[in-house]
Amino acid sequence: MGVRFHQISKVFPDGTVALNDFSLEFDTGEFVVLLGPSGSGKTTACRILAGLEEATGGIVEVDGRDITGLPPRERGMSMVFQNYALYAHKSVFDNIAYPLKVRGTPRKERERKVREIADMLRIDELLRRRPRELSGGQAQRVAVARALVWDPAICLMDEPLSNLDALLRLHTRTELKRLHAELRRTFVFVTHDQEEAMTLGTRIAVMSEGALVQFDTPRIVYRRPATRFVAEFIGRPAMNTLDGAVRGGRFSAGAINLPADGLPEGPIALGVRPEHLLVHEAPGEGRIPLEVDVVELVEPDTLLFLRGEGVSFIARMVRDGGELDPKTTVHVEIPRKHRHWFDASTGTRIHSGS
Repeated sequence: MGVRFHQISKVFPDGTVALNDFSLEFDTGEFVVLLGPSGSGKTTACRILAGLEEATGGIVEVDGRDITGLPPRERGMSMVFQNYALYAHKSVFDNIAYPLKVRGTPRKERERKVREIADMLRIDELLRRRPRELSGGQAQRVAVARALVWDPAICLMDEPLSNLDALLRLHTRTELKRLHAELRRTFVFVTHDQEEAMTLGTRIAVMSEGALVQFDTPRIVYRRPATRFVAEFIGRPAMNTLDGAVRGGRFSAGAINLPADGLPEGPIALGVRPEHLLVHEAPGEGRIPLEVDVVELVEPDTLLFLRGEGVSFIARMVRDGGELDPKTTVHVEIPRKHRHWFDASTGTRIHSGS
């Protein structure tokens, strides 16, 4: 069952444009993550797929069938909301069983399915409890169980981990990935957290200002960002980017002067990931002298905040750099294969590795 958004637009009554010519296609069984900052349109796209929002224009297709005008109950999709929306007066068992009950599933079949999904999500010992007796992680798993118990073709999740603490989010991500592999259902997951996107998605749809910016595997999105926006949004710390210009086959920006063969003359931006900067104590050919401003130990790595003439970089070293005190001068090398180039006006990727 493939999903296709075709030129979807959404304009709210107050004139806010949530989606603008949004198009996206993905296949059955994928774990697709809609990723973007607040206001990028990711939740709106998810709600339009679910039928909870009406598109202003465009069509949505599932398996070649136009579902744009169908009500939510006819779409064969379930949804997990950010606040989980559990029924406070019902037990965990009854919360999970509710979708089956409204579909007229016989009682014995309901009980079998509830216990099966509860066992899969390791919440079988919670079935008699009320939602108020659950921790955040337990409530999240109950919400996922309720969404999956009736075997929907597509499961939608709108920021379901945002209310959990860091350790529990890590544990729950692992459970969701395992669950997706076991069920082989299509998952659509909305988040602003790029770490969640990178660890969960088979492919990531990066969104900005209501439009799709890049759709690819986590590896490609990280290693070959389509735009400067993606480069700066993905990564912790984000990619270093620096505005400069190419003149006579050389890129210059402050203290930096690098060969730029094959790149267009004029303004351009250079990008390099913090972990790809090589930090040396001694000068050498092609090395840029920079002063250490701040040292942060993020075990087992070290982050160096570096400054120079018209230049500021963050370098990530996979070693203890505690001996590098502020005001120390280091010499930084930017390997050719890790240089990314972006158009100065549009932010579009131009070239990499020159």
